Amino acid sequence: MPFERQQSVRGSFQASNSAVVAMDCVAGSNIAEEWSDDMIQTGDIVEEIRIGGSTDSIVAKAPFKNGRNGIQKILHASSKRGNTLIVVKVRRGSISTDHELVELQACIVPRETASGGGRRPVYVLRSIHDPNYTVAFVNTTENDCLLIQGSRNTRVVNALSKAQLQHGYVDYPWEKKIKESLSIAGSTSLLSFLVFPKATDPTDNNSRFNNLNDTLARANAWFNSALASGVPIVFMNVQAEGVLTKISGESASATVNSGTLSDSSNLANASLYGFEDYHGVDIGVMKTVRLWFTPAAGEFPIEIELLEGDTKLGFTVSRTEEGFIYISAVSEEDNVDLPSTRSYVRELYHEAKRSSQLLVISRLSNEKILPWMASSSGDIRCFDTISLSQKLSLHRHALKPIRMHVLMWEKQMPTSPNTSGHGGVTVEQLMRSITFNDQMGSDIIGEQSFRFTD
Repeated sequence: MPFERQQSVRGSFQASNSAVVAMDCVAGSNIAEEWSDDMIQTGDIVEEIRIGGSTDSIVAKAPFKNGRNGIQKILHASSKRGNTLIVVKVRRGSISTDHELVELQACIVPRETASGGGRRPVYVLRSIHDPNYTVAFVNTTENDCLLIQGSRNTRVVNALSKAQLQHGYVDYPWEKKIKESLSIAGSTSLLSFLVFPKATDPTDNNSRFNNLNDTLARANAWFNSALASGVPIVFMNVQAEGVLTKISGESASATVNSGTLSDSSNLANASLYGFEDYHGVDIGVMKTVRLWFTPAAGEFPIEIELLEGDTKLGFTVSRTEEGFIYISAVSEEDNVDLPSTRSYVRELYHEAKRSSQLLVISRLSNEKILPWMASSSGDIRCFDTISLSQKLSLHRHALKPIRMHVLMWEKQMPTSPNTSGHGGVTVEQLMRSITFNDQMGSDIIGEQSFRFTD
């Protein structure tokens, strides 16, 4: 710290109960050196104040006439003249023993206080080197100051016990971060699949439900089956998620009346438990399982630019049992200029096939087309390949570009059709070499091979 420390020895006077002016810390520092020996602390005895520069400075030394009030008058007069720079020299220790002198460079700052029904300024000192550190002058005795100085370690421990971390607030640039940090602007690659507990009798509205372990097993089986079929996804997390529902009849009587501790413990594996609200309506909480996953190597954007004379897109789409839509076949006609060839769909398809992966379509026009839920009846909610095929066909007829994303299995892409060999290029290289107006095309086939022949 910039404070000057000096060692000094004075005459052998005994510490007395004489009146002195001392320092009182009224606002702490925001740095770790607040309690160092170089910082003025509560209980330090004021020996000298020096206001102003070296040529026109005002110097006052202890004992101070009228104590604290006398110092306040000096500070007030200096403040009115605009002379607010002050150096305070304080003594730490008894005057009759070895002691140290510490200096503080500060600014004179007025602080209003109530007095006699009105308000008058009381001047305090704010450290030049740390504006958060503020001290004031107080009248006291030398003995009291020495007691306070001697209790420094105790006060440090006490301050530590009372110190609390404060909450902070950050003005976060959300829009900028969403735009810059996400591979797909404004959309996340954190994907999830929600599994509802299976009803023992799907045709009965009052049916019981299988327990939570069964729901977890179904979620696990769905994910493992998707991997086995070649869907390039990676597991992230799984969680139980409560969904409110209205229950009645046998379901209500079986789930609402759980008032004992043993009954409550049985709810840990229950798929449905209930309670009665203020109006006497039986409310059920159904435990679903949400499975979080993400693409194995991100999502790759494809734009299929359509031209006059395109009679087909050149690829087929199908759907897995788990609800993922994928490109299941491509046209192998080398002498025909197809959208699938121009946009590298065919190369991506063959690369996926060589890697024993499916070329899964994750988005169409930035809208996710992945499966999202398994209902209590066991049905998987996903997108229909027939309507998807029809929409792609309309794109072809309207000559509107098709923008879609596919799930990637590794950051190695197929070679451009204009180069020979089977060496791959990275996603970054491919993105640089393919403009967004020269990427992918596709004519598609549906459900389990719905084909267009128009």
